Amino acid sequence: MKFRFIILSLALMTMSGYGYDRVTGEQFASRSEVIGQHGMVATSHPLATQIGIDVLKKGGTAIDAAIAANIALGLMEPTGSGIGGDLFAIVWDANEQKLFGLNASGPAPQSLSLDYFKEQNLTKIPPFGPLPVTVPGAVDGWVKLHEKFGNQSFSSLFQPTIDYARKGHPVSETIAYYLDRSKEVFKEYPNFSEVWMKDGETAGKGDVF
Repeated sequence: MKFRFIILSLALMTMSGYGYDRVTGEQFASRSEVIGQHGMVATSHPLATQIGIDVLKKGGTAIDAAIAANIALGLMEPTGSGIGGDLFAIVWDANEQKLFGLNASGPAPQSLSLDYFKEQNLTKIPPFGPLPVTVPGAVDGWVKLHEKFGNQSFSSLFQPTIDYARKGHPVSETIAYYLDRSKEVFKEYPNFSEVWMKDGETAGKGDVF
């Protein structure tokens, strides 16, 4: 009986060596390509990705899914996305066999000039405050893309993010890192600290925000 057990164990160990989806020549796990039959969504946050996938499952277009995921990232990854930012898109329309591009970046305020910066003794654009902010273009970009390529109601694309904003969502490791790194800056701006801090600390990885 012991002999049979050893043989079985060796057989399982041998078989486990071939538990890969492709040949890499490496003895460790690595990221593999993803293959899908009906579409796919890729973002830097799992919940935003799932929101995009859910839109596709409901019959939405790739643009519907992209907009819904982008909206979610504005909540879940505020350091890199949001309604106050810009949007750039390259879209291939398989039906028309045409490539479309959209530049939804906003301009600087009309009255802001180089002379103003010189008068304020500023040699570079400050990182905080109203001066570095351009006119937001992301939302208008969503509207323009949806008008041409979307088939779901525009308001429905916001609903998943609204639900997460009301019920909460877990903070990712990356966002927790950047929040912690910025907390000394947050303390200097009451509005920032009111939103992003509690009892003098920022949210940590896995905390529900």
